Amino acid sequence: MIRRHLFLVIAAAVLGLMIVAAVLRVAFAGDEPGAGGPGGGRGGPGGGRGQAVSEAVVALRPFSDQINVLGVARGRRSVNVTSSTSELITAVLFSDGQRVAAGTPLVQLQAREEDASIIQARAQVAQAQREFDRFKALAERGIAPRVSAEDAETALETAQASLSAAEARRGDRMIRAPFAGTLGLSSVTPGTLISPGAVIATLDDTSVIRVDFPVPERYLALLRQGLPIVATADAYGSEQFSGRIALIDTRINETTRAVTARAEFPNPGGRIRPGMLMRVGIQQGQRQTPSVPESAIQYEGDGAFVYRIASGERGSTAQRVTVETGAVENGFVEIVSGLAANDRVVGSGLNRIQPNAPITVAGAGGARPATQVAAQAPAPAPSAAGQPQAAAR
Repeated sequence: MIRRHLFLVIAAAVLGLMIVAAVLRVAFAGDEPGAGGPGGGRGGPGGGRGQAVSEAVVALRPFSDQINVLGVARGRRSVNVTSSTSELITAVLFSDGQRVAAGTPLVQLQAREEDASIIQARAQVAQAQREFDRFKALAERGIAPRVSAEDAETALETAQASLSAAEARRGDRMIRAPFAGTLGLSSVTPGTLISPGAVIATLDDTSVIRVDFPVPERYLALLRQGLPIVATADAYGSEQFSGRIALIDTRINETTRAVTARAEFPNPGGRIRPGMLMRVGIQQGQRQTPSVPESAIQYEGDGAFVYRIASGERGSTAQRVTVETGAVENGFVEIVSGLAANDRVVGSGLNRIQPNAPITVAGAGGARPATQVAAQAPAPAPSAAGQPQAAAR
């Protein structure tokens, strides 16, 4: 029992010494320079050194609002190649994905009756030609009446017309490409029975892609023929395709209150394919306004604020400034009000700063921080992705 009490007394004494040592360590640490005590830089506005922060300079950058709508890509000319009659296919003269010129033979249909009709019509033309030549010679010699020669000439013209009709019917048995383009996948083979309207192959001219898209009528004043636009496709991420408005419909849909516009996009290499969903962005104009990097903005409820770097006799301090934000483009936020160009703000680490606390600007007196250089760099072209951006975030 005595040993147990002795052990508890010793343990309590050791614990007490540890607590006293910890208290003394904290007390003496507060007097060290830079530790936040009387000689430190974080104790208050009058301190020497404070939280190290990066600096960003408010710079003018171009911002723009966009009308973003959806459309479906179509070839400049697209057609389903079909037959006008029911017949067997005797020869397939193309391969899937082949690039063909206008008039290229694609499919040969069975044409035995048509071939026979042509032979018969040619024989009738030859007979009518002989009759005409004979009666013409007799009429010129006065042996036969001239009316007989005229009747023979009429019979010749009738036979020639019959031959032309037979050749036309024979031509319908050869299906050709109506224009230059690229053929799609096909499942027809020799021996396939084709009926009217059945698709033999698809043919698309994709050198230029057309996209029809609806635009609300309130934006009608912004649309004009030749207006440059950009579009993106999900297949290519954020890559932009440049085009122009080629045509605006003459009517507004009474149900949707939208007008249909047609855009054309050059398509070298055929990267955009008919049927693709295209996200079209129409610029409403650009404006030059102050901006800061997104990392310099802190949002609180429905508002936003930044820490402006204020210089004083005892060093720099962070002043909290409420700002009104606008569009967000390429990592920068438009400042509608609250800051002016060339104001200095804290670029990052806002959650570690207290209002009016002393701060140390990284790179002060030396090289400018990367955030400051980025804020003053020229801005790239605005993106077309996303929904229409309003003036406030």
